[in-house]
Amino acid sequence: MAAQRDSLHAAVARVVDSGWFVLGPETEAFEREFAEYVGVSECVGVGNGTDALELALIAIGVTAGDMVVTVANAGMYTTAAALKVGARPLFVDVDPDDLLVDVTALGATLDRNGSEIRAVVVTHLYGQLVDLAPVVGLCAPLGIPVVEDCAQAIGARRDGRSAGASGTVSAFSFYPTKNLGALGDGGAVVTDDLAVAARVRQLRQYGWDRKYHSVVSGGRNSRLDEIQAAVLRLRLPATVAGNAIRRSILARYRDALPAGPRRMVLAALDDSHSGHLAVLRTPTREADRAHLAAAGVTTDIHYPVPDHHQPVLAGRSTVSLPVTEAAAGEVLTLPCFPQLTDNEVVRVCASLRALA
Repeated sequence: MAAQRDSLHAAVARVVDSGWFVLGPETEAFEREFAEYVGVSECVGVGNGTDALELALIAIGVTAGDMVVTVANAGMYTTAAALKVGARPLFVDVDPDDLLVDVTALGATLDRNGSEIRAVVVTHLYGQLVDLAPVVGLCAPLGIPVVEDCAQAIGARRDGRSAGASGTVSAFSFYPTKNLGALGDGGAVVTDDLAVAARVRQLRQYGWDRKYHSVVSGGRNSRLDEIQAAVLRLRLPATVAGNAIRRSILARYRDALPAGPRRMVLAALDDSHSGHLAVLRTPTREADRAHLAAAGVTTDIHYPVPDHHQPVLAGRSTVSLPVTEAAAGEVLTLPCFPQLTDNEVVRVCASLRALA
């Protein structure tokens, strides 16, 4: 942040001097630039990542009572968006190796409930980019849209395509801790579907087709403001280098762990991982967390309570997700961001090597 102080001040001053603060030239320019970065034709800036998910669901036709398939280990964000629309979240388990959606479990769920499912939301968790080809292969014959939740995967690429470029529509968050972070909340919906993009543009501003004429149900005030758009334009070019630094930190953590199967860092082996979070899996999480804290290493848990066990869904979800539930008791997030100094990374690595 300190290194960008002058350029950030200049970006904010440019907006202040323009006198245009909402849906102006900075937002329009960012939408063009971000669409090009992702590799799609359309980008619509919105207020935050959760709004992006919700508006994407509405724009593809999800309504009250529809089923939305998702995973339950991703912090409740997609589930909250589905509930806000009035949809019913239908959870599938995750793969034990990377904690991403289990495609076999997804296929079985589609076979059982296909006629009631209106959308499948795929979460690129921790920065890992899900292989969308088999997911789309399952959904396309059934006419089920695939929504990508790219909040943690900005800049991740697989087979020449970026996160957000393979689904029907995709949602991004620009919360300050994201790989591309604003100075507050912000989000975007991206797509190659012109009709979906047009619907999101209406939804983000009261459902208007023209000023003060609301024609689309589900509209609200969810606009990316000009200051945040200017900040994001400034920071967007740095995401490639920033992601590479994050991946290098993850590699150092992985190499520092004592040999053996007891613990593992979810690895960032190539650019299909944005390096958003450095996640350690350990069966002795609380003891390991205390050990790291004693060495001055702050940790977090992403995420401690699976969605299907959240109080808000008490009595409404009885599904069993053994891999998801086991992982919720084992995941521990280590520091990982481009501004970490080498000395700080060395301290974390030393603490990992000393784990009993």
